[in-house]
Amino acid sequence: MNIKWLGHSCFLITSASGATLLTDPYDTTAFPDTLFYAPIDAAPDVVTVSHSHADHNNTAALGGTPMIVTTAEPRQIHDFGIRGVATWHDTEGGALRGGNMVFILTVDGVTVCHLGDLGHELGPEQVAAIGPVDVLLIPVGGNFTIDAEAATRVWRQLGPAIAIPMHFRNDRCLFAIEGVDAFLGGKKDVDMAGASEIELEAAGLPAGHRIIVLEPAN
Repeated sequence: MNIKWLGHSCFLITSASGATLLTDPYDTTAFPDTLFYAPIDAAPDVVTVSHSHADHNNTAALGGTPMIVTTAEPRQIHDFGIRGVATWHDTEGGALRGGNMVFILTVDGVTVCHLGDLGHELGPEQVAAIGPVDVLLIPVGGNFTIDAEAATRVWRQLGPAIAIPMHFRNDRCLFAIEGVDAFLGGKKDVDMAGASEIELEAAGLPAGHRIIVLEPAN
């Protein structure tokens, strides 16, 4: 399988047989002064949307006729097993920013967890509902999501073989959030990939807890 970071919280996941799933497509036109990723040019088979904010739900920009998934019910679409765990976009039970859906994806024997705009640390029941995770796509920028310290605790709660940071400030995202370095500080086994994508196989996952920082493709 292949995981490609387009930018922000948007990843294109491609199975070994070529089926594609896109997460949280952003809309740069809604943020002309702060979001400078290139427009998304994709026609995926499946799209997951963690919540209804414009930097995560721009399904209208996509080509083709993808199946759009926004709810928690388990389902199998093409090569992707998909289920959700309901969380919040803030620390106030959704009072500030509403709900957020964590999606757990199973493809080619690998379990990928996309945390969306998770705004709080996970409770024991949520950790149990998410279950074992091989690859964790985790927001780390703070303000609108968990910050570096909370993200570190969530990372430890879920214990993935690979964690890929997302939703952080960089030269194409000028949101009032932190860059990735705050999350990386003091951690071992950090790989600055220098690329936008990685290839993974279930049999080749690392035994430890590796963090891979991708470059945005867009």
